[in-house]
Amino acid sequence: MNQKYLVKLSAAERNELGQLLSAGTEKARTLTRARILLKSDASEAGANWSYAQICDAFDVTEVTVSKVRKAYVEQGLTAAIQRKPPAREYRTRLDGHAEAHLVALTCGAPPEGQARWTLRLLAERLVTLEVVEYVSHETVRQTLKKMNLSLG
Repeated sequence: MNQKYLVKLSAAERNELGQLLSAGTEKARTLTRARILLKSDASEAGANWSYAQICDAFDVTEVTVSKVRKAYVEQGLTAAIQRKPPAREYRTRLDGHAEAHLVALTCGAPPEGQARWTLRLLAERLVTLEVVEYVSHETVRQTLKKMNLSLG
C-alpha cells in the first residue's frame, strides 16, 4: 500500500501518546491507534514502520492503518485516536407528559377482559388516548425499564 498519508509527530505528540500508552487506562481501540501512530511516525525520532510491519505487530488491517494515518493528517491527533461521536441524534418518542400517562396506566387496573397490562396493550392505549401519535411496545418496555416498573 502506498504511503499517501505521511505521519510526522511532534515531540509533544509523541510524549502525549507515550503517556497514554503507559497509563493503559484507555479503551483497547484507542491504545491500538496510538501505537499505530507512534510506529507510523516518519520524523527523525520516529520508528517509520511500513504498513506490513504495523499490521503484523498489532494484528490490524492495512485499511485500519490507512484510516488512522489519514485521520491524523487531515484532522489531528485527537481525531485519529478517539472514536468520533455518532452523527445521528436520537429523539425519544415519549416525553415527560407521555411517561406520566404510561406510569398511571401501568399502575391502574388492566382493561376489561385482561388479567394484566401487556406492553402492546399499553402502547395501544397511549395511542387511543391520543397521548402520542404512535408508539411501539419496545419503547414502552424501555421506558418502564428506565423507571424500574414491572408489569409482572
